[in-house]
Amino acid sequence: MSNELTDKAFWAGYWESKKDLAFNVPANYTFHKLLKNITEANKPASAIELGGFPGYFAIFLKKYFGLKTTLFDFYVHPKVLKEVLDANQLNDQDIAVIEGDLFKYQPATEYDLVLSCGLIEHFNDTKGIIEKHLSFLKPGGTLFITLPNFTGVNGWVQRNYDLNNYEKHNINSMNPALLANYCKELELKNVEAYYYGKFSVWLEDKANKPALAKAITKLVWVAGKVVTKIIPFESKLLSPYIVVTATK
Repeated sequence: MSNELTDKAFWAGYWESKKDLAFNVPANYTFHKLLKNITEANKPASAIELGGFPGYFAIFLKKYFGLKTTLFDFYVHPKVLKEVLDANQLNDQDIAVIEGDLFKYQPATEYDLVLSCGLIEHFNDTKGIIEKHLSFLKPGGTLFITLPNFTGVNGWVQRNYDLNNYEKHNINSMNPALLANYCKELELKNVEAYYYGKFSVWLEDKANKPALAKAITKLVWVAGKVVTKIIPFESKLLSPYIVVTATK
């Protein structure tokens, strides 16, 4: 079985189907509180975002915390990247870009912070892809990984109304206890893995989905938001993300 659940053709089609990719990344971008805590506590000077095209988190860390950032991905769409950089008043000199195969690439540089947001769940060998992150990480550096949680309500939406997208994900990887164990087996320190976010559901390429799928997803979204506003909590059932942090 191939380790990768996606290929370049998938990602080319994925990014070309997306609209409004070029926007000004805000100071309250996704995971901003967690990343602020990491930068304030650990004072990283450099960071690399793995599998992060078009580089929103590399841009976020550059713009708001002044880190020297690099974007690494298997597929980089030059036109989209330029548009995203322009929207953030940046150019190709501000964010370093590496296009390559993560499992074949040998890093020439180590970084204070290595992050990926929505990467590891696209591989069958979860421990192997986590271990690959470590080849980019300095001793004492911070690992920050996030992935979607498709084991609760959001997974039900994906499975029923976007099965093609659902099948591009390794659902078994979406287990905080398993992820924490892998990190400990890799001799990482200060390991934390947990569900994150109050509630959300979504559909990829929403505009082209059937009206019924969009209506049910919206109904589920509203109901979940009401519940978690009354009783806010993070859980396997309702949280949209899983977060892993550790130090090397």
